[in-house]
Amino acid sequence: MDLKVIRQFIEIVDNGGFGKAAEKIHISQPALSKSISQLEKELDLVLLERGKRGTPICQTSAGEVIYRHGQQLLEGYKSMLAEIESRRRLTMGELKLGLAPLGSAELFAPVIARFRSRYPQIDMQLLVRGGVQQTYALQKGDIELATGIIDFNKEFDGIHIRREPMVVALPRQHPLAVKKTINLAELANIPQILFEPEYALNQLVSEACLQVGFAPHDVTRVSHPDFGVALIAAGAGVMILPKLIAERHRVSGVISRPLDNANFSWQLSLFWRRQHTLSFAAKIMVDMVKQQLSNRRDNNDILK
Repeated sequence: MDLKVIRQFIEIVDNGGFGKAAEKIHISQPALSKSISQLEKELDLVLLERGKRGTPICQTSAGEVIYRHGQQLLEGYKSMLAEIESRRRLTMGELKLGLAPLGSAELFAPVIARFRSRYPQIDMQLLVRGGVQQTYALQKGDIELATGIIDFNKEFDGIHIRREPMVVALPRQHPLAVKKTINLAELANIPQILFEPEYALNQLVSEACLQVGFAPHDVTRVSHPDFGVALIAAGAGVMILPKLIAERHRVSGVISRPLDNANFSWQLSLFWRRQHTLSFAAKIMVDMVKQQLSNRRDNNDILK
């Protein structure tokens, strides 16, 4: 049984017979009769009581069930197509975007604002969470796109948005403040301020320290860069940050110095599940990000 046959059956009932129904749906009467006979054979039921030529056909009780549910099926099919078209034209739908706490405001706010301006009928949900939680939310299907630090693999695909050198934020009066650059190994015995473990930057910094021979010392953990920088100003330690973030949260009494470890950097990406078919809204967001990257790459002014 398919929707085509259901529609044919409904047309026969609505038009009172095979002849008018065949004219309306542009099919020969013998072909229409054969189609309904095959439906009856498939169901092993009589759906229409056929009288003499020229007399109206009548539905059996089984035919009434087919007619009633058939109308619902056809309406549901029309509604499905209408919704798909609306989503294609972005006049309805939703987009759940997971945002990393670090860098997303600086790099993604402008493009998100443009998306909202162009497609106000899309229900956009912005969920801020750490990198570990981002990948878990993607795997569960709670979000469709995410920003964060990630290596693309068989599970995740995406776009690299911006790479930033790492700097050390430290009190202006700190002994290392007189240096133009700092080697990561010089922080071995200095108290550090790190983000909480659910932040991908926590793992990035910890692994970089281990590679040069030490684990971060006397650690204070924070969940927001503002508080981390305030602790630096108060003399609680130093903090390794992407240059972009350090500049955004600059305060009096705190300076930053570049790390001379060339392979140590922070890269923010927009990513999604490789095997997941993106919604129309998500595809448009990805396209807008790509366009912004193309427009701004030469000016080193990405996504602004």
